Amino acid sequence: MNPTTRRMVESAILIAIGTVLSIFSFQGPWALGGSVTVCSMLPLAIIAWRHGTRWGLASSFVFAVIQMLLGFSNVGYGRNAAEMLLIALLDYIVAFTVIGFSAMFRGRVKDDRLAAVLGIVVTFVLRFLCHFVSGWFIWEALWPNGYNYAAPLWSLLYNGSYMLPEIIITGAVTWLSFAPLKRYWLGEDLK
Repeated sequence: MNPTTRRMVESAILIAIGTVLSIFSFQGPWALGGSVTVCSMLPLAIIAWRHGTRWGLASSFVFAVIQMLLGFSNVGYGRNAAEMLLIALLDYIVAFTVIGFSAMFRGRVKDDRLAAVLGIVVTFVLRFLCHFVSGWFIWEALWPNGYNYAAPLWSLLYNGSYMLPEIIITGAVTWLSFAPLKRYWLGEDLK
């Protein structure tokens, strides 16, 4: 099979797996909103590790568009075109596309497993920051929180209540799976 075709098929399968995992989500008793998935973004990190950041970003962008289409009703809550565009960008396009940078520490940190976990933590924090800004400036204007918290505090608590568990779960699964699946993570099976 042509290497480019193989990479496209593999990426499509991993994006599909991530999409299915994103549908099966749960809300913990601690959560103030949002939901936690079981590693729905891990397939994107694997793509970046196997095929590089450019391919990882492109694949993450495709995943972001799919997530936006699945959650399109959220975009429609904007009161005008500018708010709708900002919701689309901050809560979907930018928030999920940054996961394509997950391999940023590959070759820069001696331990590949640590590099993978660091990449996930950093990119998930970037995703969190997108949701935080969106929550602070857009969602709080649309629906002020019922607790009378300041907008930035509410956005921090709301988005942190589901992103922190997401970071912990995905980081732990990455740490545990990296050693037994190292050959696959590094793309050595492609050679």
